Amino acid sequence: MSPEDLAEALQGRFADVGLARGEVTVLVEAGAVPETLLWLRQHPDLAFDLLACVSATDGPGADPRFWLTYEMRSMQHHHRVRVKTGASGTDPRLPSVAPVFPTADWQEREIYDLYGVVFEGHPNLHRILLPEDWEGHPLRKDEELGGVPTWYVGARVPPVDQRGMA
Repeated sequence: MSPEDLAEALQGRFADVGLARGEVTVLVEAGAVPETLLWLRQHPDLAFDLLACVSATDGPGADPRFWLTYEMRSMQHHHRVRVKTGASGTDPRLPSVAPVFPTADWQEREIYDLYGVVFEGHPNLHRILLPEDWEGHPLRKDEELGGVPTWYVGARVPPVDQRGMA
């Protein structure tokens, strides 16, 4: 099935389907993500049986602030689709898809750890990369960059967040 055919097939089920550069993207409400992924997996003509990746981006000042992307692949039909949803910046929460797609387990934990997005219903949601007592979420765009001064022969380079604009 070509990307154009796939986009056309999905438009009958989803209101917001995009096709750009040969890639199909479906936009859904946050609460509809598990149901959407299940439907994509169970539909015989689509058979999206692999959740390849869950990723997040942060856009402070935007609404929604966080965008989550679920990359689905059909091993049987050799096509793929991207499912995207947004989460608010004040209390980012989404239902977990880990009970349905076990590959999401560590990926959701990583997003929780680095962005602070809470996945409700996740079987083991706690930090995976940073210590449990770490404060903040380092991939949020409003997080301080930090760093340490670096000394070179005859020069000192301040930490990233203390450098002036050239």
